[in-house]
Amino acid sequence: MRRASTLASSVLSRTLATAHGGVGVGVATSTAVHHNQRLLQVALYGSSSSSGGSYTRWWSKSPARVLSLGVAGALISVAAAQEVHAKEPPPPELVPKDVVLYQYEACPFCNKVKAFLDYYDIPYKVVEVNPISKKEIKWSDYKKVPILMVDGEQLIDSSAIIDKLGGKIHSDKSADSKSDNDEEKKWRGWVDNHLVHILSPNIYRNTSEALESFDYITSNGNFSFTEKITVKYAGAAAMYFVSKKLKKKYNITDERAALYEAAETWVDGLNGRDFLGGFKPNLADLAVYGVLRPIRYLRSGKDMVEHTRIGDWYTRMENAVGESSRIKA
Repeated sequence: MRRASTLASSVLSRTLATAHGGVGVGVATSTAVHHNQRLLQVALYGSSSSSGGSYTRWWSKSPARVLSLGVAGALISVAAAQEVHAKEPPPPELVPKDVVLYQYEACPFCNKVKAFLDYYDIPYKVVEVNPISKKEIKWSDYKKVPILMVDGEQLIDSSAIIDKLGGKIHSDKSADSKSDNDEEKKWRGWVDNHLVHILSPNIYRNTSEALESFDYITSNGNFSFTEKITVKYAGAAAMYFVSKKLKKKYNITDERAALYEAAETWVDGLNGRDFLGGFKPNLADLAVYGVLRPIRYLRSGKDMVEHTRIGDWYTRMENAVGESSRIKA
């Protein structure tokens, strides 16, 4: 609310200033314009006349009223924009009481789960798993990450975790149309079966990028000092060669070209919408955003944003997901 009030005050000041100077400036996001165009048209021109079907231009006789409507329109636009990009916390009674994520910080599947938790503002604790010993998950028969413990129940596999947790927090929510569900399901499958396989060949493309990636991994992971040194250099060298095998396995000739193509494919899928979900992210938006988040500020992610159209969508997702709901230890 404080951010909305500040933004509204800023827009109000600009609106008053431009009205006083005799120059009008439209202040609205594209989505707000879509919602408010008809409202403002009726407000400015009045109701249609019974004779010719044209709008009565009464505003020229009442500049003060025009000013007030302009201010109101600007504030409506701000409110609409705030609503569009707000998080979607579930009702308090549906929020799990104890959520613990066992993860690797740089794991794309773990970040997909975190994007969901952050967007729905579900508080969670994180246990960083040592990828060498995996001692933190010795208690589980499942030896991969992510593992999500929700009020004592173990959930595994990122997509299954999101489906199960989504069912818990949206138990009373009406289903979307079948076409929307089919589109969302298709793109979520695309993330798991295509997009994630392009990431490793890109972040370990050459020795310098492999070292950059492992510097991030060891800085954020659960390693002793000795392990950090060993993992950074030995891991970077190993993954450099693994990435070459992955390129062959998934028929990737040029890893950067494949990454750019995937980014463009996603933007084409948006078809002009702010999000695949329309005015707010759906599970496919969160999945794409989640798996890209670990690489966004590595060289591969910077190149992707620079050379494709995905940057605007990514920024909208950063704003929509907002701050992490992770509980700091």
